[in-house]
Amino acid sequence: MAFMVKTMVGGQLKNLTGSLGGGEDKGDGDKSAAEAQGMSREEYEEYQKQLVEEKMERDAQFTQRKAERATLRSHFRDKYRLPKNETDESQIQLAGGDVELPRELAKMIEEDTEEEEDKASVLGQLASLPGLDLSSLKDKAQTTLGDLKQSAEKCHIM
Repeated sequence: MAFMVKTMVGGQLKNLTGSLGGGEDKGDGDKSAAEAQGMSREEYEEYQKQLVEEKMERDAQFTQRKAERATLRSHFRDKYRLPKNETDESQIQLAGGDVELPRELAKMIEEDTEEEEDKASVLGQLASLPGLDLSSLKDKAQTTLGDLKQSAEKCHIM
C-alpha cells in the first residue's frame, strides 16, 4: 500500500518540482527512461540511433514514392497538354531531380499508349463499331482483290 502511494505521489511530486525550476539533469531523465526500458544507457542510446536511422530511411522512401507519383502526374499532364503543377515539380526536385518510374507503372503507361494508338488507327475505329465483323470484311476484300487480278490478266491492254 505504501509503495502505491509513494509511486503515485512521488511521480506527481517530481513533475511539480520539475516544472517549478528544480534543476534535474537531463542525463537522469535518459537514464530513467533507459532503466524503464530495461536497458543500459549505452543500449538505450544505440536503440535511439537505430530509431532515428529507420525514420530517415522511411522518410527517404516516402519522398521517393511521392516523387514517382509526381513524375507520373507530370507525364499525364504533358500527354494531355494540361497546365503544369509547381507542387509536383518541387517534389521531383526534393527527390534529386531525376526520378524514374517504377517498372510496373512504366509498363502500364506503355500498355495505355499502345491501346490508344490502336484505337486511333482506322482498323481500331472499325473494330470498335458494333455489328461489324472484321474477319468477314477481310475475306471479302481478299476475294475482291483476287477477282481484280484475274480480270487484269484477261485484259489485253495491260
